[in-house]
Amino acid sequence: MLEPDSDETNALRALTRTREDLVHARVALTGQLRAELERFWPGPIGLFTKLDSPISLAFLERYPSPADVRGLDERRLAAFLARQHYSGGQKPAELLAKLRRAPEGRVGEAELAARRALVLALVAAITPLVEQIKQLTQQIATALREHPDGEIFLSLFRDPRSVVTAVELLAEIGDCRARYPTRDALAADAGQAAVAVESGKRKTAAFRWGCNKRLRGAFCMLADSTRHWHPWAADRYATARARGHEHPRALRTVGRAWCRIVWRCWQDRTPYDPARHRALQQHVLVTIPGASGPVPDLTATQLMLGDTVTEPAAQRAEREALDGKPTSAITPGG
Repeated sequence: MLEPDSDETNALRALTRTREDLVHARVALTGQLRAELERFWPGPIGLFTKLDSPISLAFLERYPSPADVRGLDERRLAAFLARQHYSGGQKPAELLAKLRRAPEGRVGEAELAARRALVLALVAAITPLVEQIKQLTQQIATALREHPDGEIFLSLFRDPRSVVTAVELLAEIGDCRARYPTRDALAADAGQAAVAVESGKRKTAAFRWGCNKRLRGAFCMLADSTRHWHPWAADRYATARARGHEHPRALRTVGRAWCRIVWRCWQDRTPYDPARHRALQQHVLVTIPGASGPVPDLTATQLMLGDTVTEPAAQRAEREALDGKPTSAITPGG
């Protein structure tokens, strides 16, 4: 008989699923805002890094239509950027020129007023969502680090701020070890286990779609981030692509390999340690010629291992999760 998950795990699951719902709502509203701007004033799109960033929303709240920027000059834009603590690196003159180069839609006075009101309404809806997602992420990070199993899942990532995917893995796997008695059971529930499918006279490989979709998305995110910096994951991904697999299937191949490691760490209640990952050690092993053949150079191997798992690419890839991208956005299709 399975034991229920602990109170801490149930709390984490509630937090992460609510955050996911808010992220989906933010993405949908941002899409509406982008479409609205494209209809009559595409200038603010791409002016800053993201349309739903605090500085973009503040700009649109102050300048929601082309009529509002007619008196905007470099001095006023510089003051706005200073108030918003802009760190994008572009000068006010460059941003202003970019804004003025953008095409301006041909709309009448009444339509312009209506679309201006729509932009303000969408900005007013998105702004609190962004703030609530930020607060929930901070709350989730604190709860994850206080959870008995939190260190196990945090150890899979190099960036200490990469809590979103880590907490999704923990929340969906849970802390009842009897739920997944084998690593194949975890891989199947995560949608990473290949199964044979009859297609006429030919058997083809498919993956289980009757699975935990959130857990599948979390493993796909883990695979997608680690393929950029983890040498073993990168090799798995490259090998799958060399066999002719498309990106989604190659990700599932990496995700299935990670399932075995995650399951072992989870069952043993031990954080992931690259030094104990035999496949990784073999991949980065440095040898030197010897009288009786190649001899492992353990010092060079450890140096190489340390370099490969601390590259900035690790932090860049993992920070994508903190940008609020829903896991379904990278979940491979059928």
